[in-house]
Amino acid sequence: MRLEPERGSLRTHALFPPSEAPAVPPTPGSSRLLLSPPPLPEEEAAEEEEEVFLLFCPLSRPMVPPLIPPKIPEGERVDFDDIHRKRMEKDLLELQTLIDVHFEQRKKEEEELVALKERIERRRAERAEQQRFRTEKERERQAKLVEEKMRKEEEEAKKRAEDDAKKKKVLSNMGAHFGGYLVKAEQKRGKRQTGREMKLRILSERKKPLNIDHMGEEQLREKAQELSDWIHQLESEKFDLMEKMKQQKYEINVLYNRISHAQKFRKGAGKGRVGGRWK
Repeated sequence: MRLEPERGSLRTHALFPPSEAPAVPPTPGSSRLLLSPPPLPEEEAAEEEEEVFLLFCPLSRPMVPPLIPPKIPEGERVDFDDIHRKRMEKDLLELQTLIDVHFEQRKKEEEELVALKERIERRRAERAEQQRFRTEKERERQAKLVEEKMRKEEEEAKKRAEDDAKKKKVLSNMGAHFGGYLVKAEQKRGKRQTGREMKLRILSERKKPLNIDHMGEEQLREKAQELSDWIHQLESEKFDLMEKMKQQKYEINVLYNRISHAQKFRKGAGKGRVGGRWK
């Protein structure tokens, strides 16, 4: 059995035009199923192959209709120069609008920048004024503190002077009674002084009384600087003396070693002290 194409199908259209397509009589059982015909000769076999090739070959692409320009009504003339001029005017108007917007935005930014600079300068001036006011207040406070300190120091110095005067008066009264006893004690001590007494005497001579009750702030600073310089000088002298003492000790040890070495290897008969022993 073989399937036959319907009338008017793609295969029929590929083989024959619609007007020349052969008529296929319908079958009682089925309009499409037919018994296989007897074998065909070579020419009919070739035609059958050609029909199969045409049946399965791809269809050609549909043809695109050509673009047709719009029809211009008769009697009217298109002015391309006018169209170009209008387009140029439109572009120029848009460009001018953009330029105006740009300059307006720039002007606004410049105004904001000027306002910001003015605000910064105003705040800077306010801060400078506040700093000046605080500096004046601090100066006044420091002056009050110095004045109060000087007043207290004067009161303490005055009170101390009164106490010293009272103590001196009491000691003078006591000296009249105990003066003879002190003279006798000094005579008993004798003329010869011990090392401690000499040290105390030298320190008492070098030690100067520090009277700073009547001094102001600047004088106290000068006195402190003077004492600092003096301490620095004493430390320098102490260091020099210690280095000198170390050098002398080293020289003494070297000389002692030389003497010991010479006595140990000295030539001669008899007993002698060599290396701390007698031989």
